[in-house]
Amino acid sequence: MAVRLSRGNRNIKWIETFCRVPEGKFVGQPVSLRPWQRKIIRGIYDTPTRRAIISYGRKNAKTTMAGFLCLLHSCGPEAKANSQLYSAAQSREQASILFNLMAKIVRMSPDLSAVVRVVESSKQLICPELGTVYRALSAEASTAYGLSPVFVVHDELGQVVGPRSQLYEALETAGGAQEEPLSIIISTQAPTDADLLSMLIDDAAAGHDPRTKLFMWSAPADADPFTKTTIKKANPAFGDFLNADVVMEQAQSAKRMPAREPAYRNLILNQRVNRNSPFVSQSVWKANGAKPRPEDWEAGVTAAIDLSELVDLTALVWVGKGADGAWSVGCEFFAPAVGVRDRALRDRVPYDTWADQGYLRLTPGASIDYAFVAGIVGETCERYQVDHFTFDRWGMRIMRSELAHLGYDDIPLDEKGHGQGTQDMTPALIALETELLNGNLRHGNHPILTWCAANAVIDRRAAGDRKLDKAKSTGRIDGMVALAMAINRAMAQQEQQSVMGQVLFI
Repeated sequence: MAVRLSRGNRNIKWIETFCRVPEGKFVGQPVSLRPWQRKIIRGIYDTPTRRAIISYGRKNAKTTMAGFLCLLHSCGPEAKANSQLYSAAQSREQASILFNLMAKIVRMSPDLSAVVRVVESSKQLICPELGTVYRALSAEASTAYGLSPVFVVHDELGQVVGPRSQLYEALETAGGAQEEPLSIIISTQAPTDADLLSMLIDDAAAGHDPRTKLFMWSAPADADPFTKTTIKKANPAFGDFLNADVVMEQAQSAKRMPAREPAYRNLILNQRVNRNSPFVSQSVWKANGAKPRPEDWEAGVTAAIDLSELVDLTALVWVGKGADGAWSVGCEFFAPAVGVRDRALRDRVPYDTWADQGYLRLTPGASIDYAFVAGIVGETCERYQVDHFTFDRWGMRIMRSELAHLGYDDIPLDEKGHGQGTQDMTPALIALETELLNGNLRHGNHPILTWCAANAVIDRRAAGDRKLDKAKSTGRIDGMVALAMAINRAMAQQEQQSVMGQVLFI
């Protein structure tokens, strides 16, 4: 009596029977799936699955695996008559990679080439007998609306910067018309917690939706990054069809040249590491993520504001020191109300969602309303005993006028404010960095402040001078600038009081 195969094992058998290795060490040979690849396929098909996230280091045949799965649904046992299948990538070049691999697999297999037609001009694979059509898409969201896919591959979703992708959202919502849509996300990790793939991985790891499956190989953050043992944890094909000698050369290069280490950790070790060498690492930021204590503000706070031009973000931050020596951080963020949803789509940042959740205050009009901001500044100074208030000099002439107009002319504003060049920002960054490394902040993982921290990189100048810069054009760092100014001013005042106390004692 024949043994009935599970759905996953049936699919494994089909791939190994009809597919060929498209490139690399075993090119042209019949596919022999490795145990870890079989585990992924069984995990997807032997239990109800809406979405599968597959993540490991580069050059472990992620895209080839996606190609096998896509062929299962276009001409294999998972195919449904007249169905649409798509792969999505952030660039035309990336979008063509999966199509080219699938085309090679089809052409190398006499069985597949007999039933699947390759259309190079439109990046399509068509199975006329079943009426299935596969097409490769790049990040042009308008091309994704009106589609009704039964199967989607999101290739290298880790390249999406920020928590939103129009193409991803368009394809995911388009599958709602299908009875059993399936999405495959296949990528190395994104650099930061604030990126879309990271949010999806964290949600899957938390088990919020049992139909979302996570298959991830990643090196532990505290392991020696340059040993074979660590590398193998993120690279299941290491020493098999992934050339171990080449990978070890990359490891040694990263070890010799620290500037290469972030990219090595992200791409090879599949760690969530910003390749732009951020001012503060995610692990350090998380270590300071305790909730701020309101009692730390009762004895007085130091505040700072980083003002923006027109439609940018404005940040107000205040800090107060607790009995344990740690600083509790409070903050308010402002942006113009008009056009907020358009800016959210353009920048791929959830300004509108943050506003709905109360993290972002929307000022009236299409540009920052200084009168509105001044009102919140005044209310904050009334709520807490603000001993010192420092500011970005740009725009403070107008802000002083608005504060005076509202009757808040007794706020203890610094006489000169805080410069944004290296002369003033270098000591401010040293002060903030010191407190972060010592675990002396409680910022509560405020989402906008955390986003600013992820965006902030160091602009290094001669003689060790530093200031903050943005890692990307659509990023904002205003919250980190204001935090650095507040901490620096508070610590300077603390040192001044200590000196004065010693003088009085003498």
